[in-house]
Amino acid sequence: MKKTITFAVMHFSVAFTVAYLLTGSLVVGGAVALVEPAINTVAFYFHEMVWKKLEGKEEVTVIQTSAASQPLSKIFSNSDAFFAS
Repeated sequence: MKKTITFAVMHFSVAFTVAYLLTGSLVVGGAVALVEPAINTVAFYFHEMVWKKLEGKEEVTVIQTSAASQPLSKIFSNSDAFFAS
C-alpha cells in the first residue's frame, strides 16, 4: 500500500510540474494533476478489458494449434467419446 501511495504522489507531482512548466499557471497545473490521473485510470480499465479479450483469443489459438498437432487418439480418449449404438 505504501508503494501505491508513493506512486500516486509521484504521478500527481509529475503531472502538475509538466502542466505548470508548459502553461505557467498553478490553476492549470493543479487541474491537470487531478484530471489526468482520473482519465488515465478509466483508460487503463478499458485497456485491461481489451487485453483480456486478446489473451483469450490467443489462448484459444494455442489450444487449437496444440490439439491439431496431436493424433486423434490423444485428443479423444475412450472416456471422452460416447457413441450411440
